[in-house]
Amino acid sequence: MITRLIYLLLFMAPQVLIYLYLRERLPDPARPHHARLARVALAAVFIVFNLPWLVVGQRVLFGGSVWGVGRIPLTGPWIAWQLLGWIYCALVTVYLFGKGVWWLVLRVRGARYAVVADASRNAAAQGEQPRTAHRAPVLSRRRFLARATYAYAGAGTALSAYGIWSAYRLPRVTRRTLGFPDLPPGLDGLKLLHLSDLHAGMHLGEEVMQEIVAQANQLRPDLIVQTGDMIDISRSYIPPYVRAFRDLSAPLGVVTVLGNHDRYTGEDEVIRGCRDAGQVFVQNGCHVIERNGAVLALLGIDDPHSWSADNPQQADVDAALRAAPPDAFHVLLAHRPGAWDTAAPRGIPLTLAGHIHGGQFYLPLIGWSAGSLITKYVMGHFQRGNSQLYVSRGIGVVGVPIRVFAPPEIELFELRRTGGLAAGRSEGA
Repeated sequence: MITRLIYLLLFMAPQVLIYLYLRERLPDPARPHHARLARVALAAVFIVFNLPWLVVGQRVLFGGSVWGVGRIPLTGPWIAWQLLGWIYCALVTVYLFGKGVWWLVLRVRGARYAVVADASRNAAAQGEQPRTAHRAPVLSRRRFLARATYAYAGAGTALSAYGIWSAYRLPRVTRRTLGFPDLPPGLDGLKLLHLSDLHAGMHLGEEVMQEIVAQANQLRPDLIVQTGDMIDISRSYIPPYVRAFRDLSAPLGVVTVLGNHDRYTGEDEVIRGCRDAGQVFVQNGCHVIERNGAVLALLGIDDPHSWSADNPQQADVDAALRAAPPDAFHVLLAHRPGAWDTAAPRGIPLTLAGHIHGGQFYLPLIGWSAGSLITKYVMGHFQRGNSQLYVSRGIGVVGVPIRVFAPPEIELFELRRTGGLAAGRSEGA
């Protein structure tokens, strides 16, 4: 209990520090009425946006899991507010550190270049000048801080609102042609739909699942594959998933593999639910499909029992390869993209994965994603020789219902036979 309370206070501390800092800095003492209104408005904003801490605190201290089945009120705005708080604290810390360094530089510089003639100046002038120089910048800094804070709050609110909207929107359809020099003629033109990281749960209910199924069916794919994390946290979401995804269909079927959140939910129950929905479930094995005289081997591997997003899963990939016909065209279905590090050297032409959600936060100008902290394969298309990998941004969210410049997606691939090297962007694209 004491340990949990300490952690809870540590996570709440930035909000308290920001409130005290802004309460001191934002109100203009030269305008008492406006200063009083600013303090009242500031207190109201902080109280409203931090109300979910009451639920979180109750769960942390008495309920066990923060991300339980019950919905936390205003989860998206609250988490966005906490992130803004941490970032603002970091900016203020950088500002104060820079200000301290600059003060130290001026102090050292003044001490080195002080001249004796300065001592003969009029004492009254000496006393008056610092006060004048001190007062003007104080008001200027206060106004600058106020404007910077309002601008930051406005930009942060707009970005957070966009991120919350993006997290709950229907997925975008990414259409891409993938070329392979060794693709059998019978598979040329095959349309493959890839779904990943649905996370049916508190942030994605049955009605939205039905809309996603309708969206997928309208694309008329030949084959549909799912690369894990169908269910999130609670087994109570399995029946709604079955009811919605029972209508998902393609001429060559729906083939599914396991994700880490499916394990957390209950591996056996999730597999049973997927099969009840009419799907083929593959575990470290192979599902063979014939089309126009060509053989397609879908290699499906389980999610590993590890925290490494780049786990190469050598034993799992080799087990799936042993179950596949040697003359078949191989497609590896893996929840985590790290399995490609084993698939590429073994000559597997295509690997499909998810797990990372594109990091859920992406900075397009510098090309950085939060997912870069845990894997080198965050999202999109990668190529190494004739082996290709596509990492889906996924459909749902984990914990934080926010997606900033990393919108949900489903992918429709058209497989094509090429005369030379495989078409597509190079590794790291």
